[in-house]
Amino acid sequence: MNLKKKIGHIIFTHESGTAKWFDIILIILIALSVLLVMLDSVISIHNKYETIISVSEWIFTVAFTIEYILRIYTVEDKKKYLFSFFGLIDFFSIIPTYISYFLPGTQYLLIIRILRVLRIFRILKLGQYIGEAKVIVDALIASQKKIFVFIIGVVTIAIIVGCMMYLVEGPENGFTSIPTSIYWSIVTLTTVGYGDISPRTPLGQFLSSVIMILGYGIIAVPTGIVTAGIAKAVKDKQIEDSPTCKTCGEEHNTIDANYCKRCGTKLLKDN
Repeated sequence: MNLKKKIGHIIFTHESGTAKWFDIILIILIALSVLLVMLDSVISIHNKYETIISVSEWIFTVAFTIEYILRIYTVEDKKKYLFSFFGLIDFFSIIPTYISYFLPGTQYLLIIRILRVLRIFRILKLGQYIGEAKVIVDALIASQKKIFVFIIGVVTIAIIVGCMMYLVEGPENGFTSIPTSIYWSIVTLTTVGYGDISPRTPLGQFLSSVIMILGYGIIAVPTGIVTAGIAKAVKDKQIEDSPTCKTCGEEHNTIDANYCKRCGTKLLKDN
C-alpha cells in the first residue's frame, strides 16, 4: 500500500486503530473549534483573549484545510466527494476564516463545523439511527401538503386578526402598524407571548383571549398530522422489512415472525 492509499485508508475508513484515533481526534478538534467560536461571541472574553482566540482559530482552520486537501488528494472520485453533503460541509467549515480576513465578523459562520460531528454516526457504526431518522423524514414528506395547508390557514388567521387589532387598539396602544399587529397575532396565536405588545381596550382583550384559546387548539393539529405520518411510515417500513413466505407469498408477516401467518410455513430470513 503506497502513501496515498495509506492516508486515504486512515481518513475515509474507520476499521484500523490509526483510523479510529484520527476520527476521535478530528471530532475533538471540531468540538473545540465550535466552542471557541461561541466563546468568541462573548464580549468580555473576546476583549480579553482576542489574540489567543484568533491564533487558535487560524490553527484549527489550517489543520482542517490540510485535512480537506488530503481528502481531495486521496479520494478516487473527487467530483463526487466535492459535491457530496460532507464534502460541502468540509468546504464551508474552513472558508469563513479566510473570508473574515476581508470581511470581519464572517468567522462566526464557522459554527457550521458542528455539522461535521455527524460523521460520528458512521464512525461509531450508528447507521441504524440514520434509518430511524429517515422514517421521520419520510413522514414529514408524506405530510407536507397537509402541513402546507395548515400553515397557510394559520398565516391567514394571523393576518386577519392583526388587521382587526390594529383597528381596535391603534397606534396609541402600541399597535403602530398592521405588520406590528400581525407580529403580535402570531406571537399570541403560537402561545409564545413575549408581552412586548398587549391590548388595552376591553374589545382588544376579548379578541386576544379568543386568539389564545384558539392557539392551544391549533398546536394539536400539526402534532396529529406528523404523528399519523410517522405511524404510517413505521408501518410501511415494517411491511418492507417483513419476511415474505416462500410458499404462499404472504408479504405482511411481522418482522419477528418465525412462521407465516397465512399458511404456517417456517419463514426463511435473510439474517
